[in-house]
Amino acid sequence: MQVTVRETPLKGCYEILPAVLGDERGSFIKTFHAPAFSRHGLCTDWREEYFSVSQQGVLRGLHFQTPPHDHAKLVYCVGGAVLDAVVDLRRESPDYGQHATIELNPDKANMLYIPAGMAHGFYVLRGPATMMYKVSTVYSPGHDRGILWNSAGIPWPDDNPLISPRDAAFEAFCDFESPFS
Repeated sequence: MQVTVRETPLKGCYEILPAVLGDERGSFIKTFHAPAFSRHGLCTDWREEYFSVSQQGVLRGLHFQTPPHDHAKLVYCVGGAVLDAVVDLRRESPDYGQHATIELNPDKANMLYIPAGMAHGFYVLRGPATMMYKVSTVYSPGHDRGILWNSAGIPWPDDNPLISPRDAAFEAFCDFESPFS
């Protein structure tokens, strides 16, 4: 599988661009190929896969799971478009507290590989947006956490997005004590 792996400003977080095969019928995209991911040192042992559908103007996040159920994620958008965002929560990382954003959409066929120890969220630029997720650990409700969407310096395109009550109640990044080393 031909795949391009681009570094983001955050160590261990990558934009992945798979080969897109297209003709007059449309396109075909392989979103995961274990040998290609292994060559780049990326997770190949996914435990769960799911998707979400969100309307334009929705913001989901910033979510993560704490140790020992923290996980790597592979996310991509198969419908609509999103501004995807990650925040480095790893205390000893030189990027601790920094964020990166990238637009994900099916036209670009790009994906974001997010290592364990990062918070993840997205804002729907064009909806409805369907986001696919692969994660390396099984969901653990007792380890499911988040930080407040507007507390980490991310330049979101909307100051008043539609968010869930749960996401609105997360603590601010400045009050967060990271369990990630």
